[in-house]
Amino acid sequence: MENTSTARTQAVSGRTWKWVNQTIIYVIVTFLAAVILVPFFWMVSTALQADGDIFAWPPQWIPDPPQWHNFVEAWTAMPFNRYLFNTIFIVVLGIVAELISATIVAYGFARFRFPGSGLIFLVLLATMMLPFHVTLIPTFLIWQKFGLVGQFDPLVLRAWTAWGPFYIFLLRQFFMTLPRELDDAAEMDGSNFFQTFVYIMLPQVKPALLAVAIFAFRGYWNDFLGPLIYLSDMKMYTLNVGMYFFMGGVNEAPQWNYLMAMSTLVALPVILLFFMAQRYFIEGITFTGMKD
Repeated sequence: MENTSTARTQAVSGRTWKWVNQTIIYVIVTFLAAVILVPFFWMVSTALQADGDIFAWPPQWIPDPPQWHNFVEAWTAMPFNRYLFNTIFIVVLGIVAELISATIVAYGFARFRFPGSGLIFLVLLATMMLPFHVTLIPTFLIWQKFGLVGQFDPLVLRAWTAWGPFYIFLLRQFFMTLPRELDDAAEMDGSNFFQTFVYIMLPQVKPALLAVAIFAFRGYWNDFLGPLIYLSDMKMYTLNVGMYFFMGGVNEAPQWNYLMAMSTLVALPVILLFFMAQRYFIEGITFTGMKD
């Protein structure tokens, strides 16, 4: 009887401590989320304020009344419709190229063994340690030799060279989790290499492909330095480069409410995409590295 009472007491104590630990974790996560969301909330709040209310003290966090026309006036102040089209053009072509090239290379590393394959893969991973600025000038000179500076080509064609080692690593690790029996079964059913790759393997790695697509979208959508360096015609600018000149460049002070309105509009697609695809994004990241 005493042992039963002791066991019951320990069970209740264990549940209590578990509840306390979970509560502490939720409080910490909620606090950190609030800290992270404060700048975003301030950005949206500023976007909806009149110009004279931005630097009021104490700060007016909730605009009264909200100036919704700031978004329309900011968008029409420069040819942002054209910049949006240019950005979408680069993003779509870049994502398609990243997925095709990285998937093919990753599948080769995961399924084929050849002399020096391990060393080549290590060298590929080592390139992630190189800062972007180290290769900036040599890369620019190469595109200049080809006569492609001033065009969209340097921003898109680079993706066809499987230049994203992180994407290759991510997909390679996911391919490594797939049993080789799938390849053997497909071969016994009469599938050739291309059919096995497209119809058997790619559907199995859909979470990883979506994770790569999200990373690629964020990278191309937020890219500022690349378009600034390679594009010289104002009609070919992307949203980020357009926002730089909308901000006043280095000579003029920006209108903060209009700038925050444009910043909100530019950040919104990335935020919406993450929330819509976060399940696949987290799954694609979680399953990598399970097998080597």
